[in-house]
Amino acid sequence: MYMDKLFYDVSFETSRVVTRTYSTSFTIGVKCLAPDIQDAIYSIYGFVRFADEIVDTFHQYDKAFLLDDFEQEYNKAFRLGISLNPVLNSFQHTVKKYRIPDELIRSFLESMRADLVKKQFTAAELNRYIYGSAEAVGLMCLQVFVKGDEEKYQQLAPYAKRLGAAFQKINFLRDLRHDTASLHRVYFPVLQEQSLNEENKKMILDEIQEDYRFALEGIRQLPDCARLGVYTAYLYYETLTQDIRNTRADRLMQYRVRISNLRKLYLFCKAYRKVKWAPSNLHKGEE
Repeated sequence: MYMDKLFYDVSFETSRVVTRTYSTSFTIGVKCLAPDIQDAIYSIYGFVRFADEIVDTFHQYDKAFLLDDFEQEYNKAFRLGISLNPVLNSFQHTVKKYRIPDELIRSFLESMRADLVKKQFTAAELNRYIYGSAEAVGLMCLQVFVKGDEEKYQQLAPYAKRLGAAFQKINFLRDLRHDTASLHRVYFPVLQEQSLNEENKKMILDEIQEDYRFALEGIRQLPDCARLGVYTAYLYYETLTQDIRNTRADRLMQYRVRISNLRKLYLFCKAYRKVKWAPSNLHKGEE
């Protein structure tokens, strides 16, 4: 072991605690993965969660300084092979073990920096932002799922990107009230000149549904170690999408659509049944 095992264990346990504390939904998905890759995904979530918290939450502090410092600490952790920040320590270990490309990490941090300075996005800027904030994170996870199989990675990368993009766009919609009222951000260009209404909501959701249809084929091709976890997350977000579609546009500006824990349990059972007993049913347009 390259470091004391106790500190190694504490580092990954910290990332697990971060994940459980911030996202019960993501935690459920991770627990559906094969045990030998769960810690790696927890460490990725811990890294992106902390960076996201810097730009979205720490309003009384110098966010740009904190984000720069966070990146510098990661660079040092990667170079030295250790960090006293447990989240960064577990993440740098995962990056090295699974050979996660540095470009994905830099693209993610670039999108986080965009949140510090940009309040509105053109279509091209939004695509670039979504690539860094969501697609790149999905590709980090995919690198773990394929365990170094470069051919499999290249085969599945387009699907992982579309799934990450769909998840991000749904997060934009469900957080619309908070983003506009508290953070003064408008991600969708169509909403810069007009408020959310039934027409533009349908247009956005139809685009997301196309992302889902494409991504589902990639989920079917995932290695056994990852398929149940990713499909569980897919069902959660697809259900969330339908709930948003069934919610009036003006209501979306008043509260955040959520999935109850009981429904999450139902969705897990549904995913388990499909993946374990009827995997051939995971095809385009199945849901």
